This record gives sequence, structure tokens and C-alpha cells, in this order.
Amino acid sequence: MKLRFVTVDVFTNRRFGGNPLAVVLNPKDLETTQMQQIASEFNLSETTFVLPPRDLQHTAEVRIFTPRAEIPFAGHPNIGTAFVLARLGEIYGRAVGDTLSFEEQAGLVTVEIQREGDAVTGARLTAPQDFTRGPELPAHVVAACCSLNSEDISSGHHAPCIASAGLPFVFAELTSRTRLAAASPQTHVMADHVPMDLAGGIYLYTPAEESEIDYQARMFAPLHGITEDPATGSANVAAIGLLAALHPESDIRLTKTISQGVDMGRPSLLVTEAEKRDRRVVATHISGSCVSMTEGTLNLGW
Repeated sequence: MKLRFVTVDVFTNRRFGGNPLAVVLNPKDLETTQMQQIASEFNLSETTFVLPPRDLQHTAEVRIFTPRAEIPFAGHPNIGTAFVLARLGEIYGRAVGDTLSFEEQAGLVTVEIQREGDAVTGARLTAPQDFTRGPELPAHVVAACCSLNSEDISSGHHAPCIASAGLPFVFAELTSRTRLAAASPQTHVMADHVPMDLAGGIYLYTPAEESEIDYQARMFAPLHGITEDPATGSANVAAIGLLAALHPESDIRLTKTISQGVDMGRPSLLVTEAEKRDRRVVATHISGSCVSMTEGTLNLGW
């Protein structure tokens, strides 16, 4: 069996930045176990498998795997997969336009292609689920998971909490950029207090010191085999939902630019948007640029 794949760097306009993604383009004869083995072999934050859609009105079914598990939704895999398909111009014999719809476990994900002239440069997605805010977690627990002190976590806007727009994460605002840089995941503590069925990982953020961005962020998901993620669309699209929900205005369109991956040498830039009406967040979006990296063939004995 031969499988074609493409890799791209997502949420960056420079090679060797952003979050790498592998996209497997003809996996329709694979079993779930085999997809997981391939994702573990690539050992990237996520690998996607592009299958024929169940409903022909949609572009494709997309399955997403971390090195250790399949997940229902993720941001950078959707942005990167849409970018790859738009550059190819077709998938399974059908033309790909500027609006793609992906069938995923979390629901239908709509992705709009971004261009500069005729060149495909990136994409913008709409989260597949409404923003939801879940329970709060003790500051000392989140701090211990990230090698921090309770005093490093700011409670001025919100206590550490779980939130989701398709995949739940723990969110905590830190007191400074210095404390964000000092954070480091403690896998055994996370296994005890933030298991995979509770949240996909822990997302830390703080107001940015740079004038051109709004926030700096880091995300740790060692239980998924991701010690630190360079760019986490599914977390950032929930983060903008949380920021909009906390905003005092009952109706607002909020846009924030978030930098992630800087402390691990893979700087990423994500543009997040939220729409809030009558005090309810009704839609969240995330967008960013992509850069093609490699193309190849997996030669498998299956």
C-alpha cells in the first residue's frame, strides 16, 4: 500500500516556524489502528487523514490523530488540511473551492481559504461547536501541573477553568510574560488532576509585551504525547470565546492576535475572532497562514 502525504507549517508565513502538520491524502483503506501508527511515526502534534465525505455536499471526512490518540477537533489540522487541498485543487476527483466543509467527530467544520492573488496563503475556520465554559479548577493544582506557584496565576479576570469550542482545555491567565516563560509541564501531576477525558491540555496566556500582538500563550498536552504545542487552534478559538464571554459588553465582535510557540523556537501567529450577542458567544473563528514543506509517499506492507 502506498499513501501520499504532504507536510505543512501552520500559523506561520516562514518555513520552520508555526506548527508542523502531516496530511495523508488517500487513506480510505486504513483501519483506525493503522492511522494511529502512522500518526505516531510522524510524531507531530497532529496528523490528518482525508477520507471521502459521507455526504457528497461536503468536501471530505477528516480524522485527526495526536501521537497517542484520535481527537474530535483541532485547529491547526483543519487550517493546514484546507490549505493543502486548496493548493491541490481537487480531492477524490472533485474540485475544491474557496469554502471547504470537513466532517469530524466534533461536527461539521467550515474553512474559508485565504489568498494573495492566485496564491493560497492560509485559511480561516469556524469552530464546530458553540463556546462553553465549564468548571473552575484550583489555582494551586494548575500551577503544580505547570511547575509554577499559585501566585503566578492571575485571578483578576477569571479563575482557572475549562472551556471549549469543540475540544476542552484548561485556561489560566498568568501574571507576567516572565512567568509564562518559566512554565514547564509536569506529566504525572497532569495525569492525576487533568486527565485526557477532562481536557486536551493546559493553555496559559498573558498580555503581550509587543505592540503588534495582544497575547502570548503556551499549551501543554504531554498526555497526548505533546510536551508543548507550537500553535493550538482549538485552544485559541476557545480562548477568544472566553475573552468575549468575560467582556462587559453584551454585544461585541472581538478580534485578538495571539502568539504561541515562541519559547520553544517555533513562533506562531493566530488571529482569533468571536461574535457575542445578547451576552452569549454565538460564533468563534481562527485564521492563519501556512507554508508547504514536504511531499512524499508512505510505503506500507499492509
